[in-house]
Amino acid sequence: MGTIMSEARRGIIPGIVVEVARSEGVNPEKLTSMVARGVAVIPCNSSRDRKLGKPVAIGEGLTVKVNVNVGTSVDLSDPYLELEKARIGLRYGADTVMDLSTGGDLDYTRRLLIRELDSPIGTVPIYQAAIESIRKYGSIIDMSEDDVLNTIERHFKDGVDFVTLHCGITYKALESLKKGRRVAGIVSRGGAFIASWMLHHGRENPLYENYDYILELAREYDVCISLGDGLRPGCIADANDIAQNMELLTVAELVERSRGMDVQCMVEGPGHMPIHQIAANVALEKAVCKGAPYYLLGPIVTDIATPYDHIAAAIGSAIAGLAGADFLCVVTPSEHLGLPLPEDIKHGVIASKIAAHAVDLYRVGGRVLDIDKAMGEARARLDWVTQFKLSMDPEKASEIHGRVKSRSGTCTMCGEYCVYKILDRKLYT
Repeated sequence: MGTIMSEARRGIIPGIVVEVARSEGVNPEKLTSMVARGVAVIPCNSSRDRKLGKPVAIGEGLTVKVNVNVGTSVDLSDPYLELEKARIGLRYGADTVMDLSTGGDLDYTRRLLIRELDSPIGTVPIYQAAIESIRKYGSIIDMSEDDVLNTIERHFKDGVDFVTLHCGITYKALESLKKGRRVAGIVSRGGAFIASWMLHHGRENPLYENYDYILELAREYDVCISLGDGLRPGCIADANDIAQNMELLTVAELVERSRGMDVQCMVEGPGHMPIHQIAANVALEKAVCKGAPYYLLGPIVTDIATPYDHIAAAIGSAIAGLAGADFLCVVTPSEHLGLPLPEDIKHGVIASKIAAHAVDLYRVGGRVLDIDKAMGEARARLDWVTQFKLSMDPEKASEIHGRVKSRSGTCTMCGEYCVYKILDRKLYT
């Protein structure tokens, strides 16, 4: 049995491509060609026994997708709380879920999410490899290459659809990082785990050195590789430094190797980045990685937005999406402050969805424009039920509208002086 990409390259249109093409409103042959060229991916593990309720395609010219992160921590480890958060994220429009758990029973939490959710699921296997190394040996630096590779395979066997792997951190890039005197250093948790191992042993990144073997595993389970940005900038002052761009060039090489093995892959990006550098960063990734789907955390456009980082990220996401980014990772109000709770997940997802939808109005138009047109028509009719239904947060919209009762059937901002009351209704209907 081949991978989705290998079938596409043979001219076969996989059933999942037909399904996704229908939901995207694109021609199945066109989407098949995009998957074959590696400019679009459809994360879907072939080994799991669950069916994706809504498989998604991520990439060039498609609607911008949104991922929501959940996961336990040492201080708050409740798998069922993470399941609740994931469901809230999906309810408000997230397309995929990533499990970033670091506390409690990591296998149980991951398997619970895979079993209970019908969305694509992603993980970061190096988290578990490092944490289990601490539990078994007392430190991260004592984990072996086999520990890392076996953990990756365990995640593949469990049915995860995509995994973040920090394969692009090379020893040369770390040396450049030390010379550069960053303000925030390495802020990627997976990147820090890998870097500490490399620096202690004086050796190359085991994920980079074993990449061909990892690709063999990924091909066996048809898992999409998300090439992590372990050297992403963690503050505005560190954006676009040499280490960040060295990693991207290494990732570009790994993209080509992935495609050569018929393994789908996408590329992860920053992070924190000033507003005027975002479009150039997206253009650079698209150029050197030959159109590989770009997956961004934000970017967060200012370091002082806490606890409104979801807004700062939505600004960066809209600019990145307009420049060609394909996949947005939710940033919540609790970013930099603590583990997100359900309300944080809701606000973060809605902020990301606003950014994604704003980009889609330009990027794909069509049925996306129709939704906004329907909202405009409902407002002109003073049709509050439809307005609430079309809102990204119907409950909140209804609550705000009902806080003060209107005597005229309008909202209480204009009341009797509402433009739709003053002017001839025929102008609007």
